Amino acid sequence: MTLVGQAVLLSFFALVARGLAIADGREGDADLLLWAGLGLALLSLVAGGLMRRPYGITLGWLVQVLTWASAVVVPAMVGVALVFTAVWLLLLVQGLKADELVAGRAAGSTAGSDAGPAAGAD
Repeated sequence: MTLVGQAVLLSFFALVARGLAIADGREGDADLLLWAGLGLALLSLVAGGLMRRPYGITLGWLVQVLTWASAVVVPAMVGVALVFTAVWLLLLVQGLKADELVAGRAAGSTAGSDAGPAAGAD
């Protein structure tokens, strides 16, 4: 969910970067910045969809790094990068804890089922 929310803000970043380039008289860079920002937003969506695959987390980290790099073009992106990187880290840590909890419960349920039928069964 973090990457999907980040994609929305990255698409706004693309529009702001294009607008700033036009305002600075760099019309040649405007379209490049727009498409680069939209490409980053698309990468964020793809990474969010691939989180169940081993390379999904790697793509997620790439999105975080590129979001930080986008602050070179629009300095306000530092705030966006800070918030989304913090949420990204929090969710990765909590996801690992949830995975451990599920694995522990699965191990406990298979150990209980291996014991055989209950003693009071007819």
